[in-house]
Amino acid sequence: MRRSDRLSEIIEIVQDGRLHLARDIAARLEVSVRTIYRDFDTLVASGIPIEGERGVGYLLREPVFLPPMNLSLAELEALHLGMAIVAEAADTELQAASISLTRKMNKVATANGTVPKNWGFGVYPFVQARIGFEHMPKIRSAIRAKEKLKIDYLSLDDISSTRIVRPLQSAYWGKIWTVTCWCEARDDFRSFRIDRISRCRPSGIFFKDEPGRRLEDYLEKVNSQMTGRPDASTQVK
Repeated sequence: MRRSDRLSEIIEIVQDGRLHLARDIAARLEVSVRTIYRDFDTLVASGIPIEGERGVGYLLREPVFLPPMNLSLAELEALHLGMAIVAEAADTELQAASISLTRKMNKVATANGTVPKNWGFGVYPFVQARIGFEHMPKIRSAIRAKEKLKIDYLSLDDISSTRIVRPLQSAYWGKIWTVTCWCEARDDFRSFRIDRISRCRPSGIFFKDEPGRRLEDYLEKVNSQMTGRPDASTQVK
């Protein structure tokens, strides 16, 4: 967790007005007690109205709010729907983030009376989308780090293969997740259904953006195919 995220989480924890011990917060956030002490010192120095001391506990006497955002009901519903889908159709890290964000959003939206109590959406489990969730953190991490992945894949024709790929983007299609990659074996772009990946592991090999193998090249290629324009990358084999 980034320090800025941890500081925000600490504010959320102590905002209930109760006394919180540093060791409990440290255990919850999986950091040392000394780190939590330093975080509280930082928050107090920045003007956050936190009271307490080391060995006794901390509490927030006054609520802390983010700068106001003027959102319409439709915009709030769009956010709520998006968070509901992520809570059902993503890996545990994103699920936890979506639940936390939804809780904050609901708290603000209902407190000012701008939305009815029964606003929002119900989203029910997407069984197929859940398959392969164990791979999602590795895939997202590899996309950020530009690290090649080694995957064992079963095609829709039930053909098994092992690939070395450069992951570029993950996408959600309502029922399934896919990951768009540059496939080293095929020397071309490929989209793999994550629920068809049986094994996924980091290779320890990192890559740099190369013309013709980047996400923007893939998107340009797809756009060319959709609009019917000739594309050199589809003609050269």
